[in-house]
Order: sequence, then C-alpha cells, then structure tokens
Amino acid sequence: MGLKVDDSDVDPKPAGELALQTLAMPKDTNANGDIFGGWLVSQMDLAAGIATKKVTRGRSATVAIKNVAFLAPVSVGSIISCYAEIVEIGRSSMHINIEVWIANSLTQHGQRKVAEGLFVFVAIDDLGRTRRIDVNGRREGPA
Repeated sequence: MGLKVDDSDVDPKPAGELALQTLAMPKDTNANGDIFGGWLVSQMDLAAGIATKKVTRGRSATVAIKNVAFLAPVSVGSIISCYAEIVEIGRSSMHINIEVWIANSLTQHGQRKVAEGLFVFVAIDDLGRTRRIDVNGRREGPA
C-alpha cells in the first residue's frame, strides 16, 4: 500500500474490488463543510468487513486500523466508492487494503482516490472467540 499520490499515472485505477458505494450527505460534514474523516473511516471499515465475509464465511471483527491517509477533501454529494483488496490471510486474521475513490454525483466522471488504509480483521465464532480461517472454504472452530 503506497501512501503517496503518483501523478505519473494518467489514468489511475482503484486496487481491489468494489465493496461498498454510498453518497456523501450534508449530515456527514465537519465544521469546515467537508465530509468528516471519521465517517469516511466508518465506510472503509464496513467495506473491509464485507470483503472478509467472502473468506471467513462467518463473523469477523476489526482489531486494528493502520496507516489511514486522507489524500483530499470530500464534498457533499460525492459518490463514495470503497475498494477492498485482501493482502494477507493468516491463521485467524486478515489484512485488507481499502481505497476510497469519489466521483461527482451528477456527472459520475473524474473519479479520484481520496483516502486509503489498512484494516486488520480477525475471524470469530458465534461466542466472539477467535477462530481459524480455512481458505479451502470450510468454517472452522476456535483457533
């Protein structure tokens, strides 16, 4: 995960798969009128959680959020697209890179990356205990 903007790529593309898409609303603004960073992180966390479902086939929980970078302000009315890329799967945990891209809600053109971060999730059982992730598709018990 690179935390820099690279102007050399004339047509940048999101990394990963689209996991969540929503609209930035006036209620989500900070005192400056831009979208509140905490709201954006919550959308990123939701996207990471959705991405883990395909692998864990059950419950999972956020255990860490690392290296979140806000690259540009987000305006009300922007279409927020969160892309998820699973970059590591351990015995019971997963690292998911999330990129947030925006597009103007009227034109849906000019998509650009505005935030990124690394989310760490752990698979849990029905009692909230850590459980093993089976990459072969079976849900397993405690780790």
